[in-house]
Amino acid sequence: MDKESALEAFAALSQSTRLDVFRLLIKAGEAGMSAGDIGTTLGVRQNTMSANLSILARSGLIRNEREGRSIRYFADMNGVRGLLAFLMKDCCAGRPELCQPVIDAIACPQP
Repeated sequence: MDKESALEAFAALSQSTRLDVFRLLIKAGEAGMSAGDIGTTLGVRQNTMSANLSILARSGLIRNEREGRSIRYFADMNGVRGLLAFLMKDCCAGRPELCQPVIDAIACPQP
């Protein structure tokens, strides 16, 4: 990810509803959620939700798939990985052990 893409991702996440949507889709995992379910869960009107989903999709942080007449949304883990890699690129002056606590904190716990 380059600087401009990172800035677009941060801009997308800088609004409360979009941040809530992104976190909700991260929690939903591979199942994703329909736009209607996202709006209902967050208490956001359909037209407002549509605009926010479009901004997040353009930022590369979420993706969508059409399912008949509805659209299902997912966190785009490639976009998330790209943003995190951009942030951590030159981490800790070449001493990866200093970055390990950050990596451990964001990694999913092993069962």
